[in-house]
Amino acid sequence: MRLLIALLVASTLVHAQERPAFRTDADGPVTADDKRKVQKGKETEKRPDWLQLSPGEFPPPGSEHRISGELISIDHLERAFRIRIDRADHQERGVFDRPLYAEMLPFGSIWYQGAPAALEDIPLGTHLHGSFYLKDPKTKSPTHPGAFNKGQPIEADFQRCFRLEDDFTHHSRQNQFWKIEGVDAETMKLTVSQSAQSDATTTPPSAQTSVSKTFDIQARTRIYQGKGFADVSALQPGQIVLFNITWATLYGPGRITDIWLDEESRSEATKRQLAAHRIHVRERGLPGWITSVDDAEQIVNLTFFDGIDPALFEEVAIKDPNLPPPRDGSPPPVDPIGRLAVARESLMTYDPVNDSKRAAVLEVKKVRRAHGSAGVELKLKLDMMLEGYRPKRVIRFYPPTWKVIALPKEHEFQGRE
Repeated sequence: MRLLIALLVASTLVHAQERPAFRTDADGPVTADDKRKVQKGKETEKRPDWLQLSPGEFPPPGSEHRISGELISIDHLERAFRIRIDRADHQERGVFDRPLYAEMLPFGSIWYQGAPAALEDIPLGTHLHGSFYLKDPKTKSPTHPGAFNKGQPIEADFQRCFRLEDDFTHHSRQNQFWKIEGVDAETMKLTVSQSAQSDATTTPPSAQTSVSKTFDIQARTRIYQGKGFADVSALQPGQIVLFNITWATLYGPGRITDIWLDEESRSEATKRQLAAHRIHVRERGLPGWITSVDDAEQIVNLTFFDGIDPALFEEVAIKDPNLPPPRDGSPPPVDPIGRLAVARESLMTYDPVNDSKRAAVLEVKKVRRAHGSAGVELKLKLDMMLEGYRPKRVIRFYPPTWKVIALPKEHEFQGRE
């Protein structure tokens, strides 16, 4: 009997350890009941609270809350945006179509057409999938008003975004594609089906279900085939496609804005976006935050953020062959010399041409990737220490071969203080 009790207690402890200490999407959707006061005698099982982020720390995997909606406005300089949240069965009709205001976390990543992106790369009206965390409880900023001052969505407190991606990226990342079942050129309707299981290697075909939906296509729908464009006549049953949509859940599943008919067209789209991303980052520096500082030795250790093309990290320790020799006649530096600039939470720098400092790359280390981390750490020796070089502070690093350029004034914080 004692053995049985011991086994039951051990089993209970194991299950308690397996369950996260924070609420997740597995605990059910966010509803109006979450904000209502529970009447006495009608209490239900209390769910844990959503995770509150800790400054300077990456969150545990699976702790975010997923929200989908249409991009309706952006402030790309501050990496802030609004989405009109998708309608869903768990919502009350009174909260339909209310916008959510959010800001990208410093380690938050944006993806478009299968590649890393910036907010300005994504057209307004694009349907997006996001992962969010609660706003800082210490924030004193007022709640952002909803459309026409009609109030806030139920999820209004989820104002810090960890990941934002379009349908193209969302589905291709999970190896999910749409198969065209029928095309009605007269009514401009496209019927497609999609497997609900993305991993056919672990789920037998008999256990997989197929989801069929009918989307609207319009004269302005862009149809990509190969390296060029096509028209509606190119849409044929049996084709495996990806597409982006707008007006999701308003009049059916949504309207298709862009559709890619083959692997070549999808690869070309990703290639173009990746090129745009590389240009954007090269002009602004690699983002990360400082993990530790040795003031006496002027040593700074930092970790880079995720959402960056991994190929760019291969350049952090490449020596610049065009580096001019020291003016005092001393031997050239042994270590590669980059530059380190202080940045804000939005990743905006101040005046990197003038306030970034020379930084010798002493060590580049690849480590296990935390949730939001690129898994690349850097050890630098600075010529001069700044007040902004402190643990948990956001920075941007320019590798030795990257030129620090003056950005358009609105892209820099200098002069706004």
